[in-house]
Amino acid sequence: MRIDGTKKTKRVLGLAAAFAVILGACGGGDDAAEAPTVTDAEEVELTSSDGGILAAVQERGVLRCGVSGAAVAFSFTAADGSMNGIDADYCRAVAAAVLGDATAVEFVSLTAAERFTAVQTGSIDVLMRNSTWTQSRDTDVGMDFGPTTYFDGQQLMARAADGFTTSSQVSDVDGAVVCTNAGTTTETNISELASVLGIKITLTTFEDYDQVTEAFIAGTCDVITTDGSGLVGRKSVQEPSKGAWVIFPATPFSKEPLGPVYAQNDSQWADVVNWTVYATFIADEYGVGSDEVSAAAAGDFGPEMVRLMGGEGELQTVMGLSATAFADVITQVGNYQQIWDRNLTPVGLVREGSANALWNKGGLLYAPPAR
Repeated sequence: MRIDGTKKTKRVLGLAAAFAVILGACGGGDDAAEAPTVTDAEEVELTSSDGGILAAVQERGVLRCGVSGAAVAFSFTAADGSMNGIDADYCRAVAAAVLGDATAVEFVSLTAAERFTAVQTGSIDVLMRNSTWTQSRDTDVGMDFGPTTYFDGQQLMARAADGFTTSSQVSDVDGAVVCTNAGTTTETNISELASVLGIKITLTTFEDYDQVTEAFIAGTCDVITTDGSGLVGRKSVQEPSKGAWVIFPATPFSKEPLGPVYAQNDSQWADVVNWTVYATFIADEYGVGSDEVSAAAAGDFGPEMVRLMGGEGELQTVMGLSATAFADVITQVGNYQQIWDRNLTPVGLVREGSANALWNKGGLLYAPPAR
């Protein structure tokens, strides 16, 4: 698979300072308040003078993809400078579909506060930054969301030495100092739940989750909270000794559907991003990975995969892509299971029996038919 190349990584700060801060995300899911409406055309980087985002990306030859850059297993910068994680791989998947080259990506590292402004102003083409799909973001904030690539939920992490176990409940953090990201769904969720449960917590927030984890390690925080996937990732790489940190409650106390985000009212670009994701789901459903693309195109896996791989009846060219766009995605990046195994299995996230299993295996992962 050709997934190891990356383009430069940078942080977009310019336009973010010009607008009010948008309530943002954490190392898993995140929340939203009202976002500013971009009205000054001189401040907006237009996506294309005579077309939408797809035309702009194809003309530029590089996909600008917003990521976290600090979310273990989702998007994080490795020692060699490459961007890794499931979100990073979905950036590559879109680049493969649109440009035929999974390495044609400029990864733009964004904080929670910066990310939605970057979408609104056209500083990025698509956001793959563990962002929770909520009603306010989908309507009031003014963005569109693609298919959920990871179904997550909020949990807590504390020290076993402080008496916490995997059987602990949220009510057990009464009186604790709880830390998370500022202006996120996790901050809102834990505040609201503490009120409902009638417990008192001291909530301390930080700009990014590296600071949250560092404060936890230093003992400033008794408990930290974010989406379960984010806690599992941090535990896998930063836990001082096995069993020192515990994640609870067993069942998450929120719904955090994570997936791509893009500018609203560009239906062609939405179709491209959405069907790139769906292609990885459908290929997974048929058991078509990177090594089976040629066989799928030849008809060994049935007519739906023939269409999806660019054969008779294909619809990719109708979308403004090459006929083999999704064949390029699977060849260069892989199907959903391959993306999962590469990024999430190493940190201990298990797909089987979770909401992230395929619809025909008890999960929620479901794609419309490719016909």
